[in-house]
Amino acid sequence: MSAAVSCDTLWTGARLVPMTDAARPDAMIDDAMIAARDGRIVYAGPGAGAPAFAAARTIACAGRLVTPGLIDCHTHLVYGGSRAGEFEARLAGASYEQVARAGGGIVSTMRATRAASVDDLVAQSGPRLADMIADGVTTVEIKSGYGLNLAAERTMLRAARALGQAQRVSVMTTFLGAHALPPEYAGNADGYIDDVAHVMLPALAAEGLVDAVDAFCEGIGFSPAQVERVFQAARALGLPVKLHAEQLSNLHGAALAARYGALSADHLEHLDQAGIAAMAAAGTVAALLPGAYYFTRETVLPPIDALRAAGVPIALATDCNPGTSPLTSLLLTMNMGATLFRLTVAECLAAVTIHAARALGRDDIGLLAPGTWADLAVWDVTQPAELVYRIGGRPLHARFWRGQ
Repeated sequence: MSAAVSCDTLWTGARLVPMTDAARPDAMIDDAMIAARDGRIVYAGPGAGAPAFAAARTIACAGRLVTPGLIDCHTHLVYGGSRAGEFEARLAGASYEQVARAGGGIVSTMRATRAASVDDLVAQSGPRLADMIADGVTTVEIKSGYGLNLAAERTMLRAARALGQAQRVSVMTTFLGAHALPPEYAGNADGYIDDVAHVMLPALAAEGLVDAVDAFCEGIGFSPAQVERVFQAARALGLPVKLHAEQLSNLHGAALAARYGALSADHLEHLDQAGIAAMAAAGTVAALLPGAYYFTRETVLPPIDALRAAGVPIALATDCNPGTSPLTSLLLTMNMGATLFRLTVAECLAAVTIHAARALGRDDIGLLAPGTWADLAVWDVTQPAELVYRIGGRPLHARFWRGQ
């Protein structure tokens, strides 16, 4: 008889959705078992025929659904102030572009963010992160981009790192200096891009504050040529890139991002077939943001069927931000992905686990398999459809981050 395998935690009686096969994310294993040691999974599969484990603690799941911990792969979670007034203006008929050109939008959040300290931003952003955690989120991407100068961008990124240390959650930081043109560079977008690419990015990367680099490629943002200069600087530093692309118009940003091997291109309402083909060839994930689509009352849908046909992986994220998607629920995001974008339940679940992980360049999260982190969510439901179907529910029974 072989000796029992030691582990820290053993989950038994689970209805497991391991997400090990992105093509069949709805495949479930009944009466499953998960074993973890030192924060990583050593076994996830059927209880019948599993190795004998000697566990420091055993958790009975009692037939509950168990999935990987959810991943929010696109957020602007850290910011100062509020833009509820702009929401009211849009209700009165102002467009997002009109608000931005009138001095609102990202620049208004910039002013509040520049006035905040790291502690201020942690205090303001912590409740938003707690909401995400209550929805089963174990990994979250947080972008800078509301500071728009070196000191304030550094403050934002330090606050994002501090949030990850204060709460049991993995935080990945993205430098989004090329988000909007700050007032001090009015009429000199090229000069600002020089600052972003050659001053801010190298300094922040040297401090270990940057996991990836993003930009806003749009008429009210930055041109493809300007974005490419940021991407070239990121490549020189060995940093992966992603892009806000084709949200309000088609500037062919997705194809540009794909040429640089981007992890993801995000929004994509105005994406064309050439952009889809480029993304498919590069393996770039399409990160769709239904919260922004809903909140800005957009009418042009992302080309879901064409993305499917090309085999482009689809992720979903909250896009949590103060102006166009003040959304902190990834479960509601899944419901929006299904109702607004007509994604299937299986696609929605893959979009916030295995495909969201890919959008962050990670292969050690988003699935439950030996060697991956023991990030998992135990739900008071038995079918994945329950996670997508409910609006406003909190079906999370327990959440584990690195086995804890």
